[in-house]
Amino acid sequence: MIVLLASSNPGKVREICAICEGSELEVVTSPHYIGEVETGSTYLENARLKAASLVRLAQMPVLAEDAGLEVDGLDGRPGPRSARFAGPGATDDGNNLKLARLVAPLPEDARTARYRAVAVLLLPTGQWWSGEATFEGRIVTEPRGDSGFGYDPYFVPGGMDRTAAELSTEEKNAISHRAGALRALLHSVQGSR
Repeated sequence: MIVLLASSNPGKVREICAICEGSELEVVTSPHYIGEVETGSTYLENARLKAASLVRLAQMPVLAEDAGLEVDGLDGRPGPRSARFAGPGATDDGNNLKLARLVAPLPEDARTARYRAVAVLLLPTGQWWSGEATFEGRIVTEPRGDSGFGYDPYFVPGGMDRTAAELSTEEKNAISHRAGALRALLHSVQGSR
């Protein structure tokens, strides 16, 4: 099935295309997609908003995803507002600086965290499927690595000593929240046939 990806984030586009390679979803992108304002209070609401806005324009199946970082010592923040944690128009650097500042005074056991992702496939008929997954780990206060994007330089996956930004693309895509959400989505689609 050919699906149009609802994302203007270059890091997400690369990851999602790589993760879906060889699956039953042939992901195509649109250089004209400028994104949908994420006004939902949950990842699922945001993913559905993104998908619905592009389905209306393209009239073809759309794959959308929303993800965020949840830090236990920050009561689950930044959560669904991860992309705008440092404010409207925030950059990865700005978000990471705010995260490091807030996490620095926390004890080690309060720095447990997870990435959470929800992927949605929406058809022009209105039929839709979703998949959700988490990627457990902890936050460090000094960035490490230059791979990945977002909070990856501060996120150490469970059972590892390297940050997500120190993992190869293949290593990260094998265990990440985004890969898990897409696998769950594909399982849901296959189960409905």
